[in-house]
Amino acid sequence: MPVRGVRGATTVDRNQKEEILERTRELLVHMVEANGIRTEDIASAWLTTTPDVYAEFPAVAARQLGWTQVPLMQSHEMSVPGMLPLCIRVLLHWNTDKAQSEIRHIYLREAARLRPDLASPTP
Repeated sequence: MPVRGVRGATTVDRNQKEEILERTRELLVHMVEANGIRTEDIASAWLTTTPDVYAEFPAVAARQLGWTQVPLMQSHEMSVPGMLPLCIRVLLHWNTDKAQSEIRHIYLREAARLRPDLASPTP
């Protein structure tokens, strides 16, 4: 079975623990629902933040959703001039028979600027 990447990103308004967790949970739920992903089919997830997001680990939100068996990795994005601030990004590695063209990537809030061609309506 192939492993496919599912991308997603969102932003927070400020570096605050509860907002980081809330926005990350929201993003993960949208990614899973949009693609029909079962948690047991997630091979791993990589979560990153821009350097200005550090009040909480976004992976805590995945654990709060019950992702206790999913291997999680976290890191900061490179600090590049002009980068989108206050951003949380996710890359899910998903065991699926779906074709690459069938994958729905989710970009919420200000992160829609990263990939306007893939932007999702913000709830």
